[in-house]
Amino acid sequence: MILVGTSGWQYRDWRGRFYPQALPQRLWLEHFADRFATVEVNNAFYRLPERDTFAAWRARTPADFCVSVKMSRYLTHIKRLREPDEPVARFLGRATALGDRLGPVLLQLPPNLRADVDALDATLKLFPADVRVAVEPRHPSWWTAATRAVLERRRAALVWADRLGRPVAPRWRTTDFGYLRLHEGRARPWPHYGRTALGSWVGRLTDAFGADEPAYVYFNNDPGGAAVTDAVTFAALARRAGHPVSRVPSPAEADTSDG
Repeated sequence: MILVGTSGWQYRDWRGRFYPQALPQRLWLEHFADRFATVEVNNAFYRLPERDTFAAWRARTPADFCVSVKMSRYLTHIKRLREPDEPVARFLGRATALGDRLGPVLLQLPPNLRADVDALDATLKLFPADVRVAVEPRHPSWWTAATRAVLERRRAALVWADRLGRPVAPRWRTTDFGYLRLHEGRARPWPHYGRTALGSWVGRLTDAFGADEPAYVYFNNDPGGAAVTDAVTFAALARRAGHPVSRVPSPAEADTSDG
């Protein structure tokens, strides 16, 4: 199953595009969750929500909805993976209020954080076996056999990432689920992706993961609603290739042109 969503749902320029002009912002999550089956929450990176907020997201979404959550920058960017026990415990103490809605936890590492596989291993071992973790290193020193071995041993996914239609990380399969983030396309209007680029990612995912293995796909190119329309196009290409895909908006609902 390919689960397709966007990185966040609260973007002002989506009003009048994806969100009806008259829809109150307090109902945007419900609108989103009726049309997508998953979302990646990025604001937890900047300010970790209270447990009650995660619980409220669970109460406001359908039973089949999945929320992937980006780890607080306190662990990844301030502590830089040092002394991870308290940050991980605090994060889990809040995010687990999502219950069965909790999807993978995303650890995005700073671009200037050089490889430290021991620190990564010490961090990953703190997560319970039933919590999926995806890791997005961004310094090239991480692309080693030692890094891959730690991810495989801890059953964590290496994030596959794209910018401008090109992979920016190795396409290692390190566990039984995939995680793809699409940051910026090359098509017009910016920052959309073209159909050829999206079709290539469909093929890469389905070559690596079976129909019974989830692959989470999040579009992070939010300006102008590009993420919504690209998610719909990606899902259509995957279905056309015969692969099961989670729900996405109809083409009419995903029309993010002004008006």
